[in-house]
Amino acid sequence: MTQEVRKVKRKDAKKAKAENESKVVETTKKVDQQIDSNVKPKYGPIVTFPYQRVWSRCILILGVLFVVWYNSKNGKEISLAQQKDVLLSRNQVVECSDDYKTDLDTFPNCTPQKCSRVVTDKLVSTTEVDVLLRIAKSGFSFGGSAGGASILDLHSGALSKGSGMINIYTLNAAREIFNSVDLAIYKAVRTKIQHTVAHNFGIDANNIYLTHPTFFSRMTNEPAKTIHDEYWHPHVDKETYKSFYYTSLVYLNDFGKDFEGGRFVFIDKNNVNMTVEPRKGRVSLFTSGSENLHQVEKVTSGTRYALTVSFTCNPDYSISDPAFQPAKKKT
Repeated sequence: MTQEVRKVKRKDAKKAKAENESKVVETTKKVDQQIDSNVKPKYGPIVTFPYQRVWSRCILILGVLFVVWYNSKNGKEISLAQQKDVLLSRNQVVECSDDYKTDLDTFPNCTPQKCSRVVTDKLVSTTEVDVLLRIAKSGFSFGGSAGGASILDLHSGALSKGSGMINIYTLNAAREIFNSVDLAIYKAVRTKIQHTVAHNFGIDANNIYLTHPTFFSRMTNEPAKTIHDEYWHPHVDKETYKSFYYTSLVYLNDFGKDFEGGRFVFIDKNNVNMTVEPRKGRVSLFTSGSENLHQVEKVTSGTRYALTVSFTCNPDYSISDPAFQPAKKKT
């Protein structure tokens, strides 16, 4: 068999194979068409309308835009400190506001060299925080707001009760719960915080002074009865209290264990939120100006305890540490 004959046979074989495949495809199409014509939709004919594909794409785009809008509306959340973290020190520097400019000449050695937020879990000991929590619980046992937020100020004696305030030092029984040892520990914690504030914000500890209000707080999920119970509104400490320059918080119990909600939230530009989850013994400190707009989330269950310790540059607004006032002897 010559080579030319072989080529012809190969060509004929390929042609036959292609024709067979074409016949199979055509047969398959005919069967599918027959099946489609025999099968009717269960709920009637499929509804179509002009520009169906265009409308479908528009709906998809609108859905994506809604998701973007919803996320921007609720803001981006970044954790500065979670309850499970054990932090030696975590510092977030922020740009100082203009709130301190007017005081540069009056208090040149007190205004912050930098503005920031600092969180540490290593400043206050377990024993110290246990004493502070006992003081708070004992004091609140003699009062408490009818709403969800109560305060106890050991410096002035102010204690929330019902829809108003009383002076806890006028209650002879209340004086028995405070002693000189507990108040010495309270002072020791205040002193450590004062030096930590000075170190982190580049000032001399002798140039800042403890100021009013410095107080224990107790927060629950009870509905607010007065405006003073509405602790969750965003605010700036220096606008609320002009004497404030530096704010600190000592958390006395745990988020996620002793209560839910009640996280501390810094509200930054572009709707970015930096959150601090309370941890027993954790200390948070920050400059009090508008660079640190913040709020406390509503407590949804349990009871949240904390101690706010505030400092000023103006000695005219300074307050003394609380002094032991023994109960009056009965005659």
